[in-house]
Amino acid sequence: MNFCSHCGAGVSRKIPRGDNRERWVCESCDTVHYQNPLLVVGCVAEQDGKILLCKRAIEPRYGYWTVPAGFMELGESLAKGAARETLEEACAEIDIGHMFASVDVIDAGQVHVFFTGKVKGGYGVGEESLETELFAPEDIPWDELAFQSGRFALQKYIDDKGLDKGVHFHELRRAKESNN
Repeated sequence: MNFCSHCGAGVSRKIPRGDNRERWVCESCDTVHYQNPLLVVGCVAEQDGKILLCKRAIEPRYGYWTVPAGFMELGESLAKGAARETLEEACAEIDIGHMFASVDVIDAGQVHVFFTGKVKGGYGVGEESLETELFAPEDIPWDELAFQSGRFALQKYIDDKGLDKGVHFHELRRAKESNN
């Protein structure tokens, strides 16, 4: 960040009065610019015992499979966001179930929240997908999954057999590079 979105003056990193960590602070109007994690919401949607996956038509991870998921929008709940993303990416209307997984993606500044869901009717290929397909759990292309958070959600969903067995939490950090 270089400039204040309030007045346009330069910003610098410092600890604002009454705070305990560095923030971007305007050098002119003292506006504090908070940067907080972004929410990604997704759904492990099932139909006839099979799980709906989308092959990504966008970067990052173009051409890899994922559960329908994306950034939450202002004015929607977590569950509504997960249902919207499923509709956008897989053209599938769903009955949203329960929240069952949360993944803190520390290095990306994101929190990924996953819900269960049941596909109401058909599905198709949305703008952000190359293709969509229903997979039996034993046929999921594990080596072709786009994101670790989606892998975690899929595994926990299968372990739970889709039942409400609470929320599973996971934290992802990049492995420290070795100097050896």
